[in-house]
Amino acid sequence: MDANGWETVGDLGRFDPDGYLFLADRRNDLIIPGGANIYPTEVELALTAHPAVTEAVVIGLPDLGQRTHVLVQLDSPAGIDAETLDRFARERIVRYKCPRSYEFVDGPLRDDAGKVRRSKLIAERQRG
Repeated sequence: MDANGWETVGDLGRFDPDGYLFLADRRNDLIIPGGANIYPTEVELALTAHPAVTEAVVIGLPDLGQRTHVLVQLDSPAGIDAETLDRFARERIVRYKCPRSYEFVDGPLRDDAGKVRRSKLIAERQRG
């Protein structure tokens, strides 16, 4: 508990002038590539706006800080590649938040409980 009586579970957010709390993401999921903060949820929302994308999960991989990497499950892979999705993302979010690498997956990106286990996904990619 901090000096103001608050206890944290790792969620990041802000209060607006009217006192409403807006949650951004989890502290452990925050990606910091060279000093900028990237919230995975913002990037995921931009990518899942594409009609061919079923789901997208953004993770930070080690690379002189962190590199934004996205795992993408497509509804229909016809004509969709990393370059197409990158152009799509750049129309919706600022350049430094765009993924540096894309990985297309066939299976679901969530566990049986419907949760994204980012730490597990990162560990799998670090093992090779």
